[in-house]
Amino acid sequence: MDSKTQSKVLERRRLKAGRLLLKGVAQIDVAHRFGVAKSTVSGWHAKLERGGLDALRATGLRGRPAALDEADRKGLGKLLLKGPRAAGFTTDVWTLRRVRALVKREIRVVLSESQIWRVLRGMGFSPQKPAKRALQRDENKAREWQTQRWPALKKRFIAEFRGRRRGF
Repeated sequence: MDSKTQSKVLERRRLKAGRLLLKGVAQIDVAHRFGVAKSTVSGWHAKLERGGLDALRATGLRGRPAALDEADRKGLGKLLLKGPRAAGFTTDVWTLRRVRALVKREIRVVLSESQIWRVLRGMGFSPQKPAKRALQRDENKAREWQTQRWPALKKRFIAEFRGRRRGF
């Protein structure tokens, strides 16, 4: 649910509660009916007495506006999906520092690494650990070693281990 929809839902709840309070329903009963604390209903009641039902209407979204708007986030998402090498980095690993540099360079907005983290989480990205593999790794040789050499080593180790135990 986006913040505007949530704001409207909460406003409707406050107005319904306000109407009940105007009818003389006890604050504790209103609190139980709407699943909120009595102190919340008490605050609604105080607003109701000062300004009527209009005082319970939504006052708009609060807080600082987002540094990146929807278009900026979409553009950032496209850049991230192209990969770090396409953005001019030397390896295929995104770090917060690299994403921060990308945002600064491409969108011209300076954010802290913690802000970058929140933006990425909000966009649906999650942290990933890169597979630790040597660049020189030959997959065929590794598979051959696992299927042929390792079982032989394992058998020899087990035989030696059992032989030592019998000697005690």
